Amino acid sequence: MGEGEIDAFSTATDMLRALRHGRVSSAELLAMHLRRIERYDKSLNSVVVKDFERARRDAAATDAKRARGEEAPLLGLPVTVKESVDVEGLPSTAGVSERRGHRAAADARTVARLRSAGAVVVGKTNVCVYLADFQSDNPVYGRTNSPWDPKLTPGGSSGGSATLAAGLIPLDLGSDLGGSIRIPAAFCGLWGHKPSEGAVPNSGHFPGSELPNAAAALAVQGPHARSATDVELALDVISGPDVGIDSGWRLELRPARRQRLADFRVAVLPPQPWLPVDPEISGALEKLADRLRDAGATVRELQPPGLGDLRDYYRLFRSMMAVIVSIRWPIALRERVAAEKLARGEEFHAADARGIRATAGDYVVWHEQRERYRAAYRDFFREWDVLLTPMSIVPAFAHTSVPNGDRRFTIAGRETEFEYLSFYPGMATLCGQPGTAFPAGFTSAGLPIGLQAIGPFLEDRTPLRFAQLLEKEFGGFTPPPGYDGTLA
Repeated sequence: MGEGEIDAFSTATDMLRALRHGRVSSAELLAMHLRRIERYDKSLNSVVVKDFERARRDAAATDAKRARGEEAPLLGLPVTVKESVDVEGLPSTAGVSERRGHRAAADARTVARLRSAGAVVVGKTNVCVYLADFQSDNPVYGRTNSPWDPKLTPGGSSGGSATLAAGLIPLDLGSDLGGSIRIPAAFCGLWGHKPSEGAVPNSGHFPGSELPNAAAALAVQGPHARSATDVELALDVISGPDVGIDSGWRLELRPARRQRLADFRVAVLPPQPWLPVDPEISGALEKLADRLRDAGATVRELQPPGLGDLRDYYRLFRSMMAVIVSIRWPIALRERVAAEKLARGEEFHAADARGIRATAGDYVVWHEQRERYRAAYRDFFREWDVLLTPMSIVPAFAHTSVPNGDRRFTIAGRETEFEYLSFYPGMATLCGQPGTAFPAGFTSAGLPIGLQAIGPFLEDRTPLRFAQLLEKEFGGFTPPPGYDGTLA
């Protein structure tokens, strides 16, 4: 490409620059992406709710605004939204058959902020049933395939990862509880960010509430994209109080602690003896640690001391996550799933069952323990800037219809529970820490490897800046084979 030119794999930042400089109009940029969706999405099935006519009207309106000299952070940029996030007039089923007829009465606050910033909402991307899987497959919309290999999942529950990696859209809004932004980012070679809990509104999401809900915890909405800079740009647009101007407070995320890799203080979480990780993923983490040392950063393998035995930490996470996931399940479903999990005789399935059957008192007591862990993280991040972990225990895996609890991975010769996939995402989620997933190379089979940088609470710019510096130093997004960058 010549200087200033864009293609389908350009960053959102570069596309916005082209829009501002008049090299492309919003209507033209939208039309280019719609043609790519028509060309490629038949095999991917990622944009499952299409809102093309409204998008065309909105794109024309943004061109008129720019012609009047108006500007906004995302003016004219086409975006997609996870199906579970409310967009006025569109379904938010979370893949649940009984919600097929649902239509949102209003935009979620995050979507309203995207629109206010000038973004053009093209449609909605796929999910799994109740957002409770690491695939994007459900009876309402069917299955989404990975652009890296159609036999594999692009991850879940934020299936917009496939849309991004195939160059069908430059920015997607997802949501994350057990890794639903970050695991798909890792599987598809993207950047994804789980914001600090409370930094981004989570109303207008199913499962969840149309209203701000102070009783909820752990789950967040957040962006993923083909660049760490794009992720931060989106975060700035959607973050802030989950109420109107009468909230009485405003969010001002702290600046990044460091501006050079050499200045970062990087802790690397040690391997957990009970939890195998694919050797190519652990090898990528070791390689990155060595490269950071070579760049002058302070790097040490270290577990935050106050977190104690991470099996206890993970049990609490599984119980609290089960509370959130099962809130709106029918009673019969709750009892059936809890009984099945207890019958497995496995400690973390038992933790899930405790969460599904939890009383309000249990939930309050668990929050107290959570606060102890949050204090431990605060102490830890006084000395360290980021905590590096794998993002997943495996690369992208093959589609499966086997129930979650019956699935197993074989990793380095050891049989491992499928649901252990949530361990590394949970390292950030339980305490509300910001976590940034970023690409870190490829397996010998050519599949993306993702790692995670966990940062201090409400210091989202620190792990994001770390990811941006890695991107600048070691390279940006790599498109999957078989997808050209044509925008025409």
